[in-house]
Amino acid sequence: MKQLILASGSPRRKEILEQVGMTFKVIPSQVEEVITKEIPAEIVMELSRQKAMDVYQQLGDESVIVLGADTVVAYDGKILGKPKDKQEAREMLAMLSGEKHFVYTGVTLVTNKEEKTFYEETMVEFYPLSEGEMEAYIASGESMDKAGAYGIQGKAAAFIKGICGDYYNVVGLPIASVMRNLQKM
Repeated sequence: MKQLILASGSPRRKEILEQVGMTFKVIPSQVEEVITKEIPAEIVMELSRQKAMDVYQQLGDESVIVLGADTVVAYDGKILGKPKDKQEAREMLAMLSGEKHFVYTGVTLVTNKEEKTFYEETMVEFYPLSEGEMEAYIASGESMDKAGAYGIQGKAAAFIKGICGDYYNVVGLPIASVMRNLQKM
């Protein structure tokens, strides 16, 4: 059995892997992300591949399988990454308020014999948010390190009217798809 390496410092991805009983080591990628695509699904697959290949090439070890992942939120054709500041977080939350948007996570699995890249898409719908709700959420600090300025697994759970798709994809790692692809490899 090859050792699984998570090429991400995301505490959420780590928690999801631990939740399903995976044994793994964390070696975050240090690659500077280069985006050459425009479609959200293609962007996350491209970035997940860059991260996985960066760590795989650093290790040069045939006994590992490297998992790279990247998540973006897309609303009305616009990619919402992690907000740069509180004002950008406020703008993102106002955009998503009362609306549907999509969360994409790209995943790349790399071994010495093969490479598999795929993505998951989940639709998320927010209830309309008041100014007070947005301000309180931003003040919590939770919005600052998350794509789209929210974390479904945290305080923003109170904003979610519904989802269609994989909940764990919105958290940052579509674990069911990951497990099925690992089994095939």
